[in-house]
Amino acid sequence: MSYQVLARKWRPRDFAGLVGQQHVVRALTNGLNEGRLHHAFLFTGTRGVGKTTIARILAKSLNCKEGVSATPCGECEHCVAIDEGRFVDLLEIDAASRTKVDDTREILDNVQYAPARGRFKVYLIDEVHMLSTHSFNALLKTLEEPPEHVKFVLATTDPQKIPVTILSRCMQFNLRRLSVEEISGQIEFILGQERLEYEHAALALLARAADGSMRDGLSLLDQALAAGSGKLEYAPVEDMLGTVEQRHLDAIIEALIAKNAAAALSAVTEVFGLARDLSRLLADLAEMLHRIALIQQVPDYRDDSRTDWENLIDYAGRMDPEDVQLYYQIVVTGRRDLGLAPSDRSGCEMTILRMFAFQPATVSGSSPEQHSDAAATAERSAATAYSASETEPTGAVCEAPAATRPSPTSAAGSSASGAPEALSRESWPRVLRALNLNGSVKAVAGMLAVGEIDDKRVEFRLGRDDLILVSDRFKASLAKALQDYSGLERKLDFKPISDDADLLTPARMDNDERVRAQADAETAVAEDPVVKRMQEKFDAEIVPGSVRPANSRSDQ
Repeated sequence: MSYQVLARKWRPRDFAGLVGQQHVVRALTNGLNEGRLHHAFLFTGTRGVGKTTIARILAKSLNCKEGVSATPCGECEHCVAIDEGRFVDLLEIDAASRTKVDDTREILDNVQYAPARGRFKVYLIDEVHMLSTHSFNALLKTLEEPPEHVKFVLATTDPQKIPVTILSRCMQFNLRRLSVEEISGQIEFILGQERLEYEHAALALLARAADGSMRDGLSLLDQALAAGSGKLEYAPVEDMLGTVEQRHLDAIIEALIAKNAAAALSAVTEVFGLARDLSRLLADLAEMLHRIALIQQVPDYRDDSRTDWENLIDYAGRMDPEDVQLYYQIVVTGRRDLGLAPSDRSGCEMTILRMFAFQPATVSGSSPEQHSDAAATAERSAATAYSASETEPTGAVCEAPAATRPSPTSAAGSSASGAPEALSRESWPRVLRALNLNGSVKAVAGMLAVGEIDDKRVEFRLGRDDLILVSDRFKASLAKALQDYSGLERKLDFKPISDDADLLTPARMDNDERVRAQADAETAVAEDPVVKRMQEKFDAEIVPGSVRPANSRSDQ
């Protein structure tokens, strides 16, 4: 007896056997049971999700000898003939090979004749979007008013190419892509029925490679069973699909955490030596970073289909969210530009090296400190130039002359004697301005409020939603900056607060100060006598948003 491929052998024979298209099954079942039958159906969706299968089940439901219902018997001669593809009143037409108008007219000439054996004559036109414009025009009138004994079932993977005149005459159902869980569950069921041995890791790999198509998944299963001598094993499936081993992805992630570029390049070299697709390596790495980001940002997220789930949770706890986002962007961009590189290997290696080259600066090490000094110098220069060139608006609060202004060191974080100001709830905004922190760390620190404090411990309070921003790198940077400032080595604790509306954080105080200054400036301009005379004489208006306090910077 000849072998029958699994995709054909396990094609569903009734609506109950369909996987993942419950919204379509529900509508068709209700229509069949209630006798509300449309004359034309259109099934859309990607390849291998069940369009033709549903059409054949619908044909059985309409022509079963037991009567029209959503549960055909499957045993009468009509049902058996439809399953075997020899029912004369089910006409399956491949529109891709019969695109000419003459072919369509030939088909439609037989519409008027009654069914030979069944209750209805069912026309199943597959890939209907391939018909020519003249063919659609020839089909249009018959599709709008077909004889009582005719049902049209159209199937397509590209509904955008179907004229709206055809779409408006059909009951349209969009079949969705199947999830990894649905495909793996059906494959596992089939393997159990076939009494074949399998490994769960190989099952998950096949389900992901199917890319939402059940037929593709079963075709890959046939190929994998042939490669594994009747068993579904991980190694043969991995070789067959050309996928990258999980250990290589883990090695790259571990290298990123440890900042060991040599280890990451060693993993790329090994993947290249195994003749794996380096574009696939970058794609799998991007998918892995995507899962890590979901774990970090969505507390309730879980994906049991992943065999590396525990590793992903571990990496999510050891990586900073901003690093994960940066790595993901680098990988996606590098994969897109892989074809422009001299070779796939050089392009992949440069993408990996770019992750190590572009990392958020820290307060430890000479380069970040030099960068901070340069940034501070540039900021002071810009402030001086701004003060010299800015003209004071009439009636606005005037800025103090630069010579009388206190220096940044004396204004922030220093007492009258020149010693660093002690850290407290009230002095925290001034101390923060004096700390040697880079921009991103200082921005997060501005969202903290000081709670209990002594010589060995500082408690910071923050909103519960902001706790995700407090990474290990941030804690280390803030602790070192406080130690350099005060000379005391303190433990930092972070206490999340459910209602953070009353937390007096530096960021909130700065924002309140800016709001007050803006309101004072707008009031001063509005009450200025010169402005009032111009409004009365020339009907002038103050443009909203054009007034700024005299001490504001244009980039704020």
